[in-house]
Amino acid sequence: MSPQPDDLSGLKDDMVAFIEGHGMRRFPGYIDYEEVQSILWKPGDNPDGWKDFVELAKAAGAPFLTMDAWLFQREEFDKLVQRLGNNEFTNDEDMEDARWLRTYIGKTGFVQLGFAHQGVMLVYEASTEWYDRYQRLVELAEDFGGMPIDEPDQDEEP
Repeated sequence: MSPQPDDLSGLKDDMVAFIEGHGMRRFPGYIDYEEVQSILWKPGDNPDGWKDFVELAKAAGAPFLTMDAWLFQREEFDKLVQRLGNNEFTNDEDMEDARWLRTYIGKTGFVQLGFAHQGVMLVYEASTEWYDRYQRLVELAEDFGGMPIDEPDQDEEP
């Protein structure tokens, strides 16, 4: 069995049960560690490292954990393919990668747990390989998709 499955919905369900089994609550929310001071958990080779994370949160007295999960939806797939198709800097390999992602529609590709401790957010994340590829393509589409190149500034007068 691979260390990380292609669909993390089972992991998400296990997390919910484990958290509730420890008498803790979940707060639906995503921690953007570019916005708040955070420390990312390093699970090493332990696929069940998230359990240690939850137990640490309980030992630290956290009354709840934040939890977020990302489910790949058809609309997001269509939007990505369209943006890449309209981007003159997209190559054939990137388009093929985007089309390859169709297989994962309806699957969970990312889960995140977090809790606050002494002014810092402690964060655990798990993602699939395909989710990481999706994120790379989204960044590619955003980097070149909205950037006018060799076009006059809208504020300039003709």
